[in-house]
Amino acid sequence: MKSSAQNLTSGSLWRQILVFSIPLMLSNLLQVLFNMSDIAVVGHFAGSMALGSVGSTTTLVTMFTGFLIGLSGGINVLTALYLGARNKKSTSDIVHSAAVISLTAGLLLFLAGFTFSRQILLLLNTKEELIEGAVLYIRIYFLGMPALAMYNFGNAVFSAAGDTRRPLLYLSIAGVLNVFLNLFFVIVWNMGAAGVGAASAISQYVSAFLIIRDLLASKDIFQLRLSSLRLHPSSARDILRIGIPCGLQNSIFAIANLFIQLGVNSFSAIMVAGNSAAANSDALIYDVMAAFYTACASFMSQNYGAKKPERVMKSYVVSLTYSFGAGILLGGLLILFGEPFLSLFTSDPEVIAAGMKRLTIMGFSYGVSAFMDCTIAASRALGKSVVPTIIVILGSCVFRVAWVYTIFAWYKTIPSLYLLYIFSWTITAAAEIIYFRRVYRKTVSQMA
Repeated sequence: MKSSAQNLTSGSLWRQILVFSIPLMLSNLLQVLFNMSDIAVVGHFAGSMALGSVGSTTTLVTMFTGFLIGLSGGINVLTALYLGARNKKSTSDIVHSAAVISLTAGLLLFLAGFTFSRQILLLLNTKEELIEGAVLYIRIYFLGMPALAMYNFGNAVFSAAGDTRRPLLYLSIAGVLNVFLNLFFVIVWNMGAAGVGAASAISQYVSAFLIIRDLLASKDIFQLRLSSLRLHPSSARDILRIGIPCGLQNSIFAIANLFIQLGVNSFSAIMVAGNSAAANSDALIYDVMAAFYTACASFMSQNYGAKKPERVMKSYVVSLTYSFGAGILLGGLLILFGEPFLSLFTSDPEVIAAGMKRLTIMGFSYGVSAFMDCTIAASRALGKSVVPTIIVILGSCVFRVAWVYTIFAWYKTIPSLYLLYIFSWTITAAAEIIYFRRVYRKTVSQMA
């Protein structure tokens, strides 16, 4: 197999980051479509109760998958760093340690999710009429956690090398299979929520198999060799040092969002279903923007390894500009075309009206999140992960929980609940930017 590695340390950053990000963006969107197609199929063919059952698990799924995505972010940063430095041994050590860590994490999350899903859903005050369907769906869906962990590992390695097209291709294949299986299991076999869970799990194993196969066949310095699979202590520590805080941040975000879901669950079943349908916009728009965060980390890390401080900073500025623009544009389109978007998931006009309450507020808010998330990616690209995570926990997570029990508890309206997003993003972004500027100045002085 010919080399897929690309040099991210020279050339036009405006063009390179855009070209790099587009396949990654599409790949992210397809990954989100796994869960979206679940919701769309059950909403149209299995009824509102099945829709509510699957939708009630969204936050729980995000909590566990978010950890794996954060872990892969650490793998991406370190792989890019050593590729930029042209360090063959360190690159190999990182890749093989990361494979072991990722598979272990996937297995542990599967066991945890399968065992404790009912207890967590009960803590969320999931409606009694939805709980059995939600537990069945989530347990089947979680069978795919090990595969999701390995796909994200492979995606992180290829993205660090500048190859974002290969992960897109394989996820496209798995995505088409997922939609076909959703329709087959729900319409033909009448499996309801269990069917869409099974379709997602099977599709995740297909995408994982394809990307790991290519890593095994690669001739690049990041080639995966079964004979070399083991934990290299120094590399494993680095992966855990950067990846664990990032993964915990994503999970803690989800835990904070559990309190938001708790607030939503205090309203009617119609409002819960409307929120479930509208929440799909979060994943779509965030994952478009997240492509630029991955680009930011990959480009900054490679240029950091190559000791090019000016390109390090410019990579951050270009990525931030693109991600902010994407948030503003897509948020505006969502406000204009919110009802047609919601009709993809439900035909109930009351559910659509409930969903529009969320979309109208969120559409104006997405752009602000770019300043927080892109800056976090930039700090991690420079090897700093713990402090950005602490800032996020305080500025977004703790703040959100406090908001639910103060502002929302006082007004008890849906708008007063959804407004916490833009306020938490603004506060956290300001603190993250201040910290990043200090880290960058120190980094430049060390490279001089």
